[in-house]
Formats: sequence, C-alpha cells, structure tokens
Amino acid sequence: MASFLDTKDTTNEFEAEDIAQNRAMGILAYIGILVLVPIFAAKGSKWARWHANRGLVLLIAEFAVCFTLGLLALIPYVGWIFWILESLCSLAFCGLIVFGIITAAKGKAKAFPLVGALFEKITILK
Repeated sequence: MASFLDTKDTTNEFEAEDIAQNRAMGILAYIGILVLVPIFAAKGSKWARWHANRGLVLLIAEFAVCFTLGLLALIPYVGWIFWILESLCSLAFCGLIVFGIITAAKGKAKAFPLVGALFEKITILK
C-alpha cells in the first residue's frame, strides 16, 4: 500500500518560505467551497495556488460525477446500480480529499493516487 500512496512529489518546485506561510491555505483548498479562500486570499503564493487548483478541480469533478450518477439513480429498476456507483465514487473522492489535506498539512506537493496524471493536465488557476 505504501507504493500506492507514493506518488510524484513536486515539492522542490516551491520555496520553503512560501510553503511555511501558506500551509493553512493549502489545507483549506480541499474543504469544499472553502477553496475560494486560498484562491482570493493567497493570490501571490505559487504553492497555495497549486493546491487551490487541485482542490477546485476535485470539487468540480466530484459535483459532476455525483450529480450525474444521482440522476441516473432515479431510473426505475436499474437505478440501484447507479446509486451504488455514486456511493463508491463519493468514498473515492473523500479519500482524495483526505490525501490532499494530509499532503498540504505536511507541506508537500504530491500528485493524487490513480488520477494524479489527469489532474496535472487540468489547470484552472494560473
């Protein structure tokens, strides 16, 4: 399991002082709508913006997937399959949120397990 969580680490791309000053902003980036706090309060921090971008992409993906599966769960007779899928996806997103919070609290910039390569390609904040 250690290799599963041992993902690409790009912490060395950021200044230690920036990480130390904006660690709380990195943590807030993964707590739902609180992603707006680092987006607006830490505009000058490269490290906080990196975490805010990942948190925003995660929030949008979670909403899109769970909303879509929630609608499909309303289909008679087969909706239960989509309800189970929605529940499993919600658990997976919770795991990614916890991973993001832990890495930000440790002052790291690590890719998400499994979906890290995809998330690196999506940049909403510059």
